[in-house]
Amino acid sequence: MTRIDLNCDLGESFGAWRMGEDATLLELVSSANIACGFHAGDPLIMQQTVRLAAARGVAIGAHVSLPDLQGFGRREMRVSADEAGAMTLYQLGALHAFVRAAGTRLAHVKPHGALYNMAARDRALADAIARAAQAFDPQLILFGLAASALIDAGKAIGLPVAAEAFADRRYCADGSLQPRGEAGAVIDDNDDALEQALGIARDGVVVTVDGSRVNLRADTLCLHGDGVHAVQLARQLRAALEQAGVRIAAPGTA
Repeated sequence: MTRIDLNCDLGESFGAWRMGEDATLLELVSSANIACGFHAGDPLIMQQTVRLAAARGVAIGAHVSLPDLQGFGRREMRVSADEAGAMTLYQLGALHAFVRAAGTRLAHVKPHGALYNMAARDRALADAIARAAQAFDPQLILFGLAASALIDAGKAIGLPVAAEAFADRRYCADGSLQPRGEAGAVIDDNDDALEQALGIARDGVVVTVDGSRVNLRADTLCLHGDGVHAVQLARQLRAALEQAGVRIAAPGTA
């Protein structure tokens, strides 16, 4: 039986402002990437989301970001490798406090937004993030874009990695994600997203924006919790994967 993780970015509310349907999504995914306060989230939201994930047996990961609440972490910033490493470690420590208080463990770390894309192509940044994760916990699983510098950086130091693909993002012919600023970069049609996700999970292939077919091996599929149809897509995707004989389970679990 083919196996894949289904992860979702959660805990992205802030103060009185609410984003996403986290409680419902946590019934459908196997891993949760919880915002650590840099691009979204606040201490109370982090605590609540950790408790919800723990209660549902969902693997908990730190969704680390550039410090950019106003831009939701999707604007690139000029940061050094040392800064990227320190920011990663800082956010890991913040979320770990709530994880430990909830009597559970931190399973993985995944950069968010601009930091994710920067680390996918910049090996120096990728190395710094991987080293920070290893310094925190050498068993921590590093999530990164499949076939990217971040995955290579984790492998190079013996850190467990999970190659990630996206159900709702278009791919370029080189295997990179189509930039969000370009038309059609986000897949709004659920049927199209389902077709892409099944192609990746079952066949290891994705159709790119130019119509070519590219091999893409992934350990985990991401859904964005801030999408308008996030719950509907998650429910449909889980059902479609299970119907296709794909087992949904977090990396590192039996």
